Amino acid sequence: MPRLQYGKTTIEWQFKPDAKLKRHYVTVERGRPVLLRGPRVDFPEQEALVRQRARWIREKLALVNKPQAEDAVVTGSRLRYCGRSYFTEVRHLPALTTPSLAFTASRFVVGCPWGTSVAPGVVAPLLEGFYRERAEEKLLPRVRHWERESGLKSAGTRIRHFQSRWASCDAANVLQFHPKVMELAGSVQDYIIVHELCHTVEKNHTTAFWSLVAQVMPEWRREHEALERAVFGDSI
Repeated sequence: MPRLQYGKTTIEWQFKPDAKLKRHYVTVERGRPVLLRGPRVDFPEQEALVRQRARWIREKLALVNKPQAEDAVVTGSRLRYCGRSYFTEVRHLPALTTPSLAFTASRFVVGCPWGTSVAPGVVAPLLEGFYRERAEEKLLPRVRHWERESGLKSAGTRIRHFQSRWASCDAANVLQFHPKVMELAGSVQDYIIVHELCHTVEKNHTTAFWSLVAQVMPEWRREHEALERAVFGDSI
């Protein structure tokens, strides 16, 4: 498997050709080689693409490879929603057959049939289901708002679980958003929407693309940097 050295960091990558993609994507995941996807290119071009993103890759590798906390979710744990970390209460509810999750104005409430602690892996799909509902309710109407503000138009919107991307604009100009977008601050959500709307005109990250983003959202760099600090793939 190819690798390159960036300072003290060894970056090992795997290339996956995908003729459906118009540009190249880099994905960083815990315990796996960096994944480079996109139109078929030879090794020197692959290496150049990886080297171009080497600083970003190094930062992401450091984040995703931190020791994972395996602490159970208990009363007093925090779960994220719209850029904030909310107090979580775990209630022992023996009448339940499976755990549940609800959100009030100020806290998450997890119902647990077997006790007052729940494994993170049990809570994760419940939280994603909550994000999906809120995305349908709140995020998609924001797309309509930004279409009016920008004059740009998508061919449709949907919520979709990606392996490691926040959002995409496909060849038919349908915008797709991962439910986890709802864990981000509202201003960052707006940036993701604007970013994908601009891809309806400019499919690649060209100078014209970034000029269009700046025209629609002059303060885009601040939100872009906040998104870069979030742990996911090189997603948009």
